[in-house]
Amino acid sequence: MRKARWGAVGRIGKRLAALGIVMGVAAGTSGCLKKLLLDGQISATRKASVAINSTGDWDIAEGAAYAGIAQLEGLRYLAPDNDDALFMLTRTWTSVGFGFIEDHMEQAEDDQGTSSPEYDFQKRRGIAAYERAVWYGKQLLEHSHPGFEAATKNADTMRAYLKEFDDKDVDAENLFWVGYAWLGRTNLQKDKGAIVGQLFVGAAMLERSVELDETYNYGSAHTALGAYHARSPMAEVDEAKVHLEKAMQIAGDKLYLPKLQMAIRYDCLKGDKASYMKRLNEILAAGDGDPYQRLPNTIAKRRAKRYLSPERMLSTCGF
Repeated sequence: MRKARWGAVGRIGKRLAALGIVMGVAAGTSGCLKKLLLDGQISATRKASVAINSTGDWDIAEGAAYAGIAQLEGLRYLAPDNDDALFMLTRTWTSVGFGFIEDHMEQAEDDQGTSSPEYDFQKRRGIAAYERAVWYGKQLLEHSHPGFEAATKNADTMRAYLKEFDDKDVDAENLFWVGYAWLGRTNLQKDKGAIVGQLFVGAAMLERSVELDETYNYGSAHTALGAYHARSPMAEVDEAKVHLEKAMQIAGDKLYLPKLQMAIRYDCLKGDKASYMKRLNEILAAGDGDPYQRLPNTIAKRRAKRYLSPERMLSTCGF
């Protein structure tokens, strides 16, 4: 009798153990399923995120960009190591900094001057946006090739590190956005020697992006490098022209930002008022360009109109 009772207890124990194993497997499967669903949602969001570039309404796009950042920050919080989330946050914070916050900053400069509280406020917002983009971008690069911080020691170590990035389809895109954010952050902090001293890091990322795929986003890395090399009259102005001409060749009549940068950077530095005005007026007279580049082209038109004002031509270019 006792033996039978203990036999029954043993069978119950085995069943409970088996049930525990099943429940554990189920819990693990549930966790994997949630991750798969979340990763799928983030991947789909990345694919759909380019659609906003098809709108030519700057104000709607600005509101959508800020709302999008809130969603992306939430997705990244749930999946901190997801590369798609890190990429989208890098790209979106960079785009918001250039396309919207710097626009407000320039408007404040025109209306109230660079010593005004509004200009200072918008400038600090721009720096924060680029800082955020760089922060996410460094994590993105570290996932595929650890050692980013050590590589920033000097130009040689940075170039050697970047040689590890050899995937045309992935790395050209990633390096462009991180590099652009790096230059954007530096451009707004020209008074900080430590920041300016590492300007080569952003330039090196853009150069590697060009090596991998110079046609990415209509030659945008060439455009960024052109602006970088025309950062002052003492910089590499002739090299700026080479990059900007290449960007305009790649972009054709699809994207207007290369032509904008050629005017407000190169033509401005060279004192070529005729070319400056011709290019900016061509941008204003142009249509939508690529249907999926309406937003960047709207941004280019806003800047072109602003830089054609007599006050800005005088203060920026001296003519």
